[in-house]
Amino acid sequence: MAAPPLSPSEPCDARPALTAASALGPFFAWSSWSDQAGWRSLAELLDGEVLAERVDAAAATLRARCDLPVDAVPVRVVASVTFLGLAARLVSPPLGAAVVGGALPLASLDDLWWRPPTAGPWPVAHGPLDALPSGDLDDRAVTTALVETAVQGPVRLLLDAFRAQFRLSPHVLWGNVAAALAGAAGVLSDTAPAHAERAGAVLAVALELPPLAGTGTVVRPDPDRARRFLVRRNCCLYYRIPGGGTCGDCVLTSPSQLRRHWRAVLAGTGKPPA
Repeated sequence: MAAPPLSPSEPCDARPALTAASALGPFFAWSSWSDQAGWRSLAELLDGEVLAERVDAAAATLRARCDLPVDAVPVRVVASVTFLGLAARLVSPPLGAAVVGGALPLASLDDLWWRPPTAGPWPVAHGPLDALPSGDLDDRAVTTALVETAVQGPVRLLLDAFRAQFRLSPHVLWGNVAAALAGAAGVLSDTAPAHAERAGAVLAVALELPPLAGTGTVVRPDPDRARRFLVRRNCCLYYRIPGGGTCGDCVLTSPSQLRRHWRAVLAGTGKPPA
């Protein structure tokens, strides 16, 4: 006799959903862990010395790429931007898997590995993972599960480590998490329009729940389009890098620039604020 269908409380294998998420782009892809591939436990990043090493490496790369002197890039700024990139790699695959793949991976810090990035997104790998079937869950249930697992799990632990090592404001760091989730929801909406409504709804609900409540406002400029955008209530500090400017969700970006940015994205050009 065939097994009964899974209920939302019964876990399933996360791999098919993660495979579906990986088609959305490199930020949504987690590799399969192998002990022959040089992976390091993600828990290592809770060590302040390891974090300092990674931020120093990111600063050196940035200085070389932009031809900047050593003292031109404040360490705290690089740390904030580094955390933003790492947060994006930890929330994008679960969001994509839950929305496009129909199952939310249940990954703890000990289930994930990393390698030093050479270019592009942080390389992240996973071991065997269970997942929560999400296809029959409503938007709030999917979002609550995403926040409780990814955001309140690995992301919070690493946020606390960055905060302690670099004396960064928790408001800035949680704003970075909100920006990472909004960026993922935006790419998902643009890449897989059939899933844009759920991606936008998950983002909107996440910004109502702690710890992301109060980090920003979710805006839907065109009521006939599912695409949402975040307007942060703080800044990732990227503007303090010479030539950095402000981002398309930044509290320092003027309302007129934000509106131009939204129109450009909705028109398919994706040009950032001028």
